[in-house]
Amino acid sequence: MEHQHLANAGQESHSPAPGEDFLPEKNSFMKRYAYAIKAVIIGFLVLVLLIPTAMIMNLIREREQRSDEATAEISSKWGEAQTLTGPIIIIPYVDTPGHRAYALFLPDKLNINGELLPEMRHRGIYETVVYSSHLQVSGNFAPLTTDIPADKLLINEAVIAVGVSDMRGISNQPNMQLNGKDYLFSPGVTIQSVFNNGMQARIPLTKTDSGWTAGDFSINLDLRGSGQVHFSPVGKTTQVNITSNWANPQFDGQFLPVKSVVKSTGFTAAWQVSHLNRNFPQSLTTKDEVNLRSYDFGIKLFLPVDGYQQSTRAVKYAILIIGLSFLVFYFIELLQRLYVHPLQYILIGFALVLFYTLLIALAEQLNFGIAYLIASGMTIALVTAYTASIFNNFRVGSGIGGVLVILYGAIYVILRAEDLSLLMGSLGLFIILAIVMFFSRKIKWQELKGNE
Repeated sequence: MEHQHLANAGQESHSPAPGEDFLPEKNSFMKRYAYAIKAVIIGFLVLVLLIPTAMIMNLIREREQRSDEATAEISSKWGEAQTLTGPIIIIPYVDTPGHRAYALFLPDKLNINGELLPEMRHRGIYETVVYSSHLQVSGNFAPLTTDIPADKLLINEAVIAVGVSDMRGISNQPNMQLNGKDYLFSPGVTIQSVFNNGMQARIPLTKTDSGWTAGDFSINLDLRGSGQVHFSPVGKTTQVNITSNWANPQFDGQFLPVKSVVKSTGFTAAWQVSHLNRNFPQSLTTKDEVNLRSYDFGIKLFLPVDGYQQSTRAVKYAILIIGLSFLVFYFIELLQRLYVHPLQYILIGFALVLFYTLLIALAEQLNFGIAYLIASGMTIALVTAYTASIFNNFRVGSGIGGVLVILYGAIYVILRAEDLSLLMGSLGLFIILAIVMFFSRKIKWQELKGNE
């Protein structure tokens, strides 16, 4: 009986109280792996904070769309991007009884000398670049040669036509001299399949032993536009020389300039294109269905700092800033035996995300560099003060502030070094990984597990 009583007493000492089944074992597991569970929670919070980051990306796209709408509104009143094509000679001929077609003759030499005078225009907080230009177009036509029978050509209806993509940009009465005589242009072109928009002038052709000739021409054209200006190389030899006081040109199109000089005070650029560089002849007809603008080249007036583009690139590094900041806090918890509540992680994460909305708003009003400095300074000050408060330790708060200064400074350097951004970013991540691996050596993982 005595032995049975002792056995029963032993069983009672190990029996759990009602409602407390296995609770000691559960608490033991949670304490033992508390550091690992905390790491999982922190990783989950980083992923959750990517949701407001994605919303910020949508905000940037919305603001950029409004900027594009403001730019389009200014361009619609000043003049769109311009393309100058020609001049070319157009002669109608009788293709079949009762039906006309058109023969096109391109110049033998085409020289365009001009000056671009850009200026900034604003609509609210948005700005765009527009320009005025003074263009001197000159050259000559070789004797016209064609397989079309002479009796089919309607020589008396020959015109010289010039394509201008947006006629609203013409700011003078263009005057053409042909063989020393003045001719005035009229709006519109004979055939829309050649130019959607343009102007033309009726001209006389002279009969010579070599064929019909038009001779030398010279045109003065003042043209306004927005953003870019292009030229079509319709000459057998086409030479274009442009000067401007704009310091940030972008040469684009089918041909780059053979010579260009870009300085802080402006640029000069020269193109030279041969008829062998394109895939259409000097004389053709509308039945050939050739696009004279398929080999255009020219200049974009590049805005050196696009705040929305820079902000978009900055947001792409959000996961790096948030993740590394949380990692530093986690290491402080492990090394200094301090505690940060998950809610405090969330508040710090919101402060880091709010940096990007501050950056976007400030970049619309200020230079991007200044906006980045102010937004990052406000964020660093807030997180530093909050960290010093929750740890009740100014040194720890200052350390976190120093880490954020390094992170935001490194991201800014990467944003500015566009061509080297991948290299610098990869090296930066390698250095960060090395630092994390170094400090993680000091964490006694087995000791944490055993003590807890």
